[in-house]
Amino acid sequence: MTAPYRIVAVSGSLHEPSKTTALLRAIAAAIAERTDAEVQVIELTEIGPSLAGALRREDLPVQVEEQLVAIEQSDLLIVGSPVYRASFTGLFKHLFDFVGQYELVGKPVLLAATGGGERHALIIEHQLRPLFAFFQALTIPIGVYASNTDFDGYTITSEVLEARIALAADRALPLVGYAASRSILV
Repeated sequence: MTAPYRIVAVSGSLHEPSKTTALLRAIAAAIAERTDAEVQVIELTEIGPSLAGALRREDLPVQVEEQLVAIEQSDLLIVGSPVYRASFTGLFKHLFDFVGQYELVGKPVLLAATGGGERHALIIEHQLRPLFAFFQALTIPIGVYASNTDFDGYTITSEVLEARIALAADRALPLVGYAASRSILV
């Protein structure tokens, strides 16, 4: 029997509750419905204050180091941020500044974002995808974007968004299986 996939979702939201976190939890749940998986959600609302003054990884508290190790050792990384001034949040980027430069090579990464309207959807292509290309990660070709109209409060109510989440989960799983099998062989 194989071990369950380690799925780590990183929410770049600076608020709790959060539509971004709700979206990432829905994506992770859709994947976990399709395969044996352990899901861990990392929220910047919890670890952000510990990141703020750190300039080097060794300056970080143990709690944040454990989160970084989880990111680096995941079989699938799901990342998302609300659109903030045409990009992801600064603390989201600061967290990934501490990730080892070669720790995400070949790792499947599913990109997601939330924003006030549909015109913000390009954050996935213009901000998130280049960040993870730097790490040489394997970004899933489909991203998941949600706007305020896809939610009632912090609950997803859009059938179109739910279908997109299901499609992203279906398309991510073969890449997760491939990447996990390659790491066993190395």
